[in-house]
Amino acid sequence: EVQLVESGGGLVQPGGSLRLSCAASGFTFSSYAMNWVRQAPGKGLEWVSVINSGGGSSSYADSVKGRFTASRDNAKNTLYLQMNSLKPEDTAVYYCAISDSAPAGQGTQVTVSS
Repeated sequence: EVQLVESGGGLVQPGGSLRLSCAASGFTFSSYAMNWVRQAPGKGLEWVSVINSGGGSSSYADSVKGRFTASRDNAKNTLYLQMNSLKPEDTAVYYCAISDSAPAGQGTQVTVSS
């Protein structure tokens, strides 16, 4: 059974940083590209980033480019999202997902507010 457990969210002031983690199990993590997606209050899912299976290549939505960095540790079956220079519009529930699949976890809440 695929399990994806996100953590690391919280309340942060504008301009602050957070690092999200996603612990994966139930599949061969190192074989799959992984996405980060988010859902702001009252809105649909928004794709944030994708990282390839080896971790050497990643892409980002224009809204987060230059501020967010995805990484992964295949030895630990863990995906990360480093978020810097956070803005109020980054407030959302953040999910990790296997590429081309819907999110499978409960997500982690990120709130950016002063």
